[in-house]
Amino acid sequence: MTSSRRTIVACLLGVSSVSAAAFAEHNGARARRAGPEPASPEVTFNRDIAPILFQYCAPCHHPGEAGPFPLLTYADAKAHARQISAVTSTRFMPPWLPELQELRFADELRLSDEQITLIQKWVEQGAVEGAPADLRPAPRFVPGWQLGQPDKIVEAEKPYTLPASGSDMYWNFIFRTPVERTRWLKAIEIRPGNKRVVHHANILVDRGRSARHQESERGAGFAGMELKIESETFDPDSHFLFWKPGTVTKPEPEGMALRLDKDTDLVLNIHLQPSGKPEKIQPSLGLYFTDKPATLFPLLLQLENDRQLDIPPGENNFLVTDRFTLPVDVALLAIYPHAHYLGKDLRALATLPDGSTETLIHIPRWDLNWQAVYRYADPVPLPKGTTISMRYVYDNSNENVANPNDPPRRVVAGNRSSDEMAHLWLQVLPRTSSDANSDARMVLQEAMARHNVDKNPADFEAHYNLAAMLLARGAQAEATEQFEQAVHLRPQDATANNALGASLLAVGRSGEAIPYLDAALKAQPDNFDAHYNLANALVSQEKFVEALEHYRAAVRLRPDDANVEANFGAALAETGNLTEAKAHLRRALQIDPSHKLARENLEQISHDSKDLQP
Repeated sequence: MTSSRRTIVACLLGVSSVSAAAFAEHNGARARRAGPEPASPEVTFNRDIAPILFQYCAPCHHPGEAGPFPLLTYADAKAHARQISAVTSTRFMPPWLPELQELRFADELRLSDEQITLIQKWVEQGAVEGAPADLRPAPRFVPGWQLGQPDKIVEAEKPYTLPASGSDMYWNFIFRTPVERTRWLKAIEIRPGNKRVVHHANILVDRGRSARHQESERGAGFAGMELKIESETFDPDSHFLFWKPGTVTKPEPEGMALRLDKDTDLVLNIHLQPSGKPEKIQPSLGLYFTDKPATLFPLLLQLENDRQLDIPPGENNFLVTDRFTLPVDVALLAIYPHAHYLGKDLRALATLPDGSTETLIHIPRWDLNWQAVYRYADPVPLPKGTTISMRYVYDNSNENVANPNDPPRRVVAGNRSSDEMAHLWLQVLPRTSSDANSDARMVLQEAMARHNVDKNPADFEAHYNLAAMLLARGAQAEATEQFEQAVHLRPQDATANNALGASLLAVGRSGEAIPYLDAALKAQPDNFDAHYNLANALVSQEKFVEALEHYRAAVRLRPDDANVEANFGAALAETGNLTEAKAHLRRALQIDPSHKLARENLEQISHDSKDLQP
């Protein structure tokens, strides 16, 4: 055994001895690498760093944008090299909140670990410029309107002056849109005014012009972080119209143009941050029209649970949840999570019918200052029966450096930035044929409204919205019940009282309708719909003289409404005032030559007048 073992060793050693020279020659490179490692390749601005800064930093860091200094040249980057290394290594910049996930977002601003390491090496090696031939052209940013001259430009009628100091605040500008007929918008570009103090902005479409009631004077706007846009018909929000520094305006996807009607307002909600001196802000909107009407109709779903928000001081792991099950197949296009300064960890999940889950978005370190709308690189199919859930964690302790209260105090839901919110908006496109698309949207929105009513029976908006949707699909009796619940919760609300009165009137209960319509006018004397509906209710009870007062007010408020003129003329005829009746009936026909009621009544008056002649 010993001899055998030695023989084996000897043979192996012999092979090694015989082959040593050849082995060394064949593996010389490996032998050399066994020595000290060579210096790392030199990282240069022109070859390695410029492409990163041009793609991820320059959109905000160029003249005219919100970045405090430009990053378009070597000199720009060299002057801020250590600062760039510090803020990128901590992922403070570029500001991209979502965690890396399987479902990717369009235009992600997340730097890879390799890119961050490259920036650090560049700084450590002395921030070398490199060969001029390695430098790609710097990006060119379009001055003025990004999509070229808009078809229409609307500017805020009056500027708002932001005080020199104080906390951040929100201001709403109302734009009276300059269209005389229904038009379709392929894009809206927001120019927020003074970009140095505007943190972000978004547009709400106000088809009922309800926001005007909140203005103290025409064109002045009003304060408020959140606002409610009222409508008495099924008209859900459909598009995210959002701006933040670095936003590149893009047309809406093919088939998803936004409808803009006559007598529609656009409300621009702007988040402002004082600069240390008074600043004037006067934003404008660029409207780009298209002749192609929409063929695809998305809508915005909102999960929320503000009712759970009652966060004790010192609590650093306060959980708020909500969940909603889709009644139809949809494609998820974009997502917008929202909390205030106590937000800590925001997550949205989709649990599919087969039990599998997908992360829709996860923000492990929420920062209100960098909130954004996130659009998916590809639409995310979510089948009927998918449950969407939100799970928001809040930190109301001293550990939260963003906590606006020192020491921490109890925080509840509210519209001020020092209050809290737990909202998740999703832009979805029902996956149906275009013929049935609007029905699928109504099914989806009605399910969401029922979800909100079941979750919080004391939610006025939930009852009112559900009633409007039921009314839109002809469920008159159930709609009336929901309007009654809304008025019970908010007895002085003009819109709800008018809606309940109109609903009762539609089913022939005019006597019950009148008190609610009266209540609407007490709360809002210039409510056109309440005047018109009350006049019709009085006519149905043959109280023509009383009806005239309200028809006259309705004509004053909306002089180009053919139906009001025609009904006013008919009521005047019933009181024997034929001369004035004919004037209003003719006015109705001027507005709408095909108006049947106006023509028939005018012919009847003329016929009766001839019969009375001797």
